[in-house]
Amino acid sequence: MSNALVKTDFNFPGQKGVYHGKVRDVYNIDDELLVMVASDRISAFDVILPEGIPYKGQVLNQIAAKFLDATADIVPNWKMATPDPMVTVGVRCEPFKVEMVVRGYLTGHAWREYKEGKRTICGEPMPEGMRENEKFPQPIITPTTKADEGHDEDISKAEIIERGIVSREDYEQLEKYTLALYQRGCEIAAEKGLILVDTKYEFGKKDGKIILIDEIHTPDSSRYFYAEGYEERLAKGEDQRQLSKEFVRQWLIANGFQGKEGQTVPEMTPAYCDSVTDRYVELYENIVGEKFVKADVADIAARIERNVTEYLKNR
Repeated sequence: MSNALVKTDFNFPGQKGVYHGKVRDVYNIDDELLVMVASDRISAFDVILPEGIPYKGQVLNQIAAKFLDATADIVPNWKMATPDPMVTVGVRCEPFKVEMVVRGYLTGHAWREYKEGKRTICGEPMPEGMRENEKFPQPIITPTTKADEGHDEDISKAEIIERGIVSREDYEQLEKYTLALYQRGCEIAAEKGLILVDTKYEFGKKDGKIILIDEIHTPDSSRYFYAEGYEERLAKGEDQRQLSKEFVRQWLIANGFQGKEGQTVPEMTPAYCDSVTDRYVELYENIVGEKFVKADVADIAARIERNVTEYLKNR
């Protein structure tokens, strides 16, 4: 896809190194700042899919930037500036080796576990007799390990503390921040006629202080349902209308791919990729409540290099 950014290889002023993630490329500037480029790559089942999704990076970056600003009163965050539609620049922190996943509803991975007869996930009990997409009595935190490569693994609070991955004091603060951020996300979503079903947060530490890092409340890190018709669909056992990356996973599953050995990613035609773009734009406009303005994609790499270099020189 000529108008999708799937690979970056920048050399910014003060650059010390770069980490290429599944979706984001993170450039270390003088061991002080991070330049995080949200590419148009898309991953599912921990596999980077072969085609990029035009404007996806812009959607993710701009949603995350808005929610970082909207939650800065709850917990300090890493963001300093967004010099380009696909880039956030922020402070470099030491990341915690866990992702804080919070679930308000029984869906996705939790439902798949529940359907197999499991009644605990990450040490958290799930009540008997629940239906798919039903709301939990209260949100549950189901953390995962943060894998450098391969699959993130479910882990319990007790294991995290026992293995010394995070101290008890820090972990309990992460829990408080996670629930408060999720509550704020739910409130903002409700104002827009949406339900924030589940999401994940990542945190780091800088000068002994816990900082919220990475993206928040984007369709890659979160699942949203439309509030209208939720109860009726639940009562009938119908699928919910949702805005999240789950529709990509479902398309892959329907075409015989779940990231398992020997399976092949189905063909991602230009028409399919454009349809995924449309879903990402739809989520942006619904959750942000503003029209999405597509950036110039004539030469995305040159645009990013120009904007970031100018910012770094003038900071």
